[in-house]
This record gives sequence, structure tokens and C-alpha cells, in this order.
Amino acid sequence: MGKNDDRVIRFTGLRSGVYDYEFQLDDPFFEAFKNEEIKGGKVNFDVKMERMEHMLLFTFSFSGEVTTECDRCLGEMNVEVSGEEHLNVRFSDTEVSEDEETVILPESANEIDLTPWLYEYVAVRMPLQHIHPEGDCDPEMAKYITGDEPQRDADYADPRWEALKSLK
Repeated sequence: MGKNDDRVIRFTGLRSGVYDYEFQLDDPFFEAFKNEEIKGGKVNFDVKMERMEHMLLFTFSFSGEVTTECDRCLGEMNVEVSGEEHLNVRFSDTEVSEDEETVILPESANEIDLTPWLYEYVAVRMPLQHIHPEGDCDPEMAKYITGDEPQRDADYADPRWEALKSLK
């Protein structure tokens, strides 16, 4: 996924203090990641950035829904996602971060692209199972799942196999 100026925060020249940002993620955002699990959606982010001399503290609050595939019937379904996450950004040319919530940027950095974190925070809040409520699955697929598909006679012989038997 390439850099998108809509989600880039330029912090050079900002004084110490708290800054608020809003981002709306929609279908093109999710489609750009080419992830088979998240097909699209609409998620609103409220991002609070606290600018300090050698650090940025981000708080991401979000809610919305994403489109995914039902694990049972393979039909599309919407799943609600919401949460709050934190990200610390420190500036150093030598230090390496071993903490998931801390990112180290070079001292010369003047902006940060929030795109990967916005996507990751939505992805980790997805439920492990995506299943339609009872009765909402695709009726054609539900026949196969429940075993209600028409049964064949015990004498039934697939004509493809019969044609192969004649090749002996």
C-alpha cells in the first residue's frame, strides 16, 4: 500500500500540545490492501496526537463495520469493529524499538503515515469467526451444510466413470 497524503501527519513546526484528527476509511482503502479477509467497509477514526519535544503519543478511537465473507456459507456479511489503541512515536537515530506500541523514527523525520496502523487496528479487532446469524446464510449453501441436499439412489452410477470403465 502506497503512502496516502490524507493519512500523513506532518508534525514539524507543531508546538507541544494536543491535536485532533479524523479519518474515514472506506472500500477503496481496504481494497488497496488486497486482503482476502476484509473486502471493504466504513470505519471512522478519531485520532488524538500529543506532541512533545522528543515524542508523539497517539490515541486511536474507532468504530464502524467491515465487509467480510461468512465462514459457513461464503456469502458477504458486515461485521462491526470498534476499539481504542495507543501508539508511541519516539525520535532516535540509534535506538531500536522492541515494543509493539512504540515506533522509532529518525531525528530528521518530519511526518508519519498512519495508514498501516489504521488498517492493523481494524484487522486485529475482527472476530475470529465470521458467521451470519442463524437463518441469514445463503439458502443454497445452507442445503449442503445441513445435509438437506437431494440424495442419490444407491444404484446411481456417475456417467463419467462408466465412460472410463469402457476404456479397458
